Amino acid sequence: MNKDSKYYKEARKKVLSKRKPYQKKRVIIPVLTGVFFVVASIFGIIYSTFYQTTDDAFIEAHTIYLAPRVSGQITELFVDDNSTIKEGEIIAQIDPKDYELTLNKAQAELEKAQAEYKISSNDINKMNAVTKQTKNDIKSAKSKLEYANSDYYRYKNAYKDGSVTKQDYDNAIKNLEVARSQYLAAQENLKANNSELRATISKKSSKYAEIKKLMSQVEEAKLNLSYTTIIAPKSGAITNKNVEVGSWVEKAHPILSIVPNDCYIIANFKETQITNMKKGQKVTIKIDTYKGKTFKGVLDSIQKSSGAKASLFPPENAVGSYVKVVQRVPVKIKFDEDISNYNIVPGLSVVAKVKVK
Repeated sequence: MNKDSKYYKEARKKVLSKRKPYQKKRVIIPVLTGVFFVVASIFGIIYSTFYQTTDDAFIEAHTIYLAPRVSGQITELFVDDNSTIKEGEIIAQIDPKDYELTLNKAQAELEKAQAEYKISSNDINKMNAVTKQTKNDIKSAKSKLEYANSDYYRYKNAYKDGSVTKQDYDNAIKNLEVARSQYLAAQENLKANNSELRATISKKSSKYAEIKKLMSQVEEAKLNLSYTTIIAPKSGAITNKNVEVGSWVEKAHPILSIVPNDCYIIANFKETQITNMKKGQKVTIKIDTYKGKTFKGVLDSIQKSSGAKASLFPPENAVGSYVKVVQRVPVKIKFDEDISNYNIVPGLSVVAKVKVK
């Protein structure tokens, strides 16, 4: 066809008119895509400046594994699985009879020891009075002995001079012997009394030690008796119950668990996300169980240690792969609103968004 002909020019014009829109699309689409990614990058940078988000977060709670402090048979049970209980309410009752008998026996032995201790105290008081009197008797006997001894020597010399009769002299000897015997007897009485006093004091000390021991046994028996009533140490929900009325329970063996109402969140953030985080920052919480519901929270603390999380990255110009370790730092978040009307339990997945600026 002649390129200068009218038909050729009209055909070329039609072909070019169809090609132009296609060429425009080839230019516009990449440009729009580039603009979208630039805007998205800018938005991402601005967003990360004010917020840090992670979906590696879970509901946690300090679950209480409740175990009886004494052994025995369950006579009453006031809870069931998934029921709620308040702090201080009774969970179960262990048969208290054996513990009541132990307490009564310990109290009877204590009362007996206290009575004997009182008797020993009275005996000591009496012996102290006797000791005082015996010392006075010794003092008196000593005076009489000294007087009799003086008379003896006086009568002895007088008898030699013939001033007194032999009978007077014999009476002086006899009076000296009596005075000496009385003095020695008073000393022996004091010695015996002191020995008995020491024994009584020792007995009193022994009773005092026994009383202290029995008082401890009474207190222990009272505690054990009080432990037969199992009390809820904290409010929460009952789980993992493994006893019924009539069951025998052993000391320190868990019979159920209590999940407290004050749940919290452990959110694992990348090490690069916690730079501007601090206690008291507001947190937005979303729980998978409650779609569309947003909960309020507050950052409580940042753990001082981290956990390593391994991620695989493709190699560059190498065969195989290598591992890059990303550090994750656990952050504790508390709810900043009442969640008692929601069934929020440990293990639920959470998305946490912290407002860092």
